[in-house]
Amino acid sequence: MPQQTAVNPLVQLFPLALIFIVFYFLLIRPQKQKEKQHQKMLGELNKNDEVVTSGGIHGVIVGVKEKTVTLRIDDNVKMEIEKASVAYIKKP
Repeated sequence: MPQQTAVNPLVQLFPLALIFIVFYFLLIRPQKQKEKQHQKMLGELNKNDEVVTSGGIHGVIVGVKEKTVTLRIDDNVKMEIEKASVAYIKKP
């Protein structure tokens, strides 16, 4: 009759911990860094910046408030949107 050896509980948890570490470095950490960069960009929005919204609208900022920005979409067409919906600033 073969003897069964007791397996250390830490050895059983090692694969689970390894999976968590891989997920952290491949998914969680980069997403947090991207969110931090986006928040920094939103804080630095200025008048005359050309931006693109998350809905794909291109415009020029004509006014900045605490939580919203006013975009000039075309001649005599302005739109007020939430700052969070600005996807990125167009670079020349």
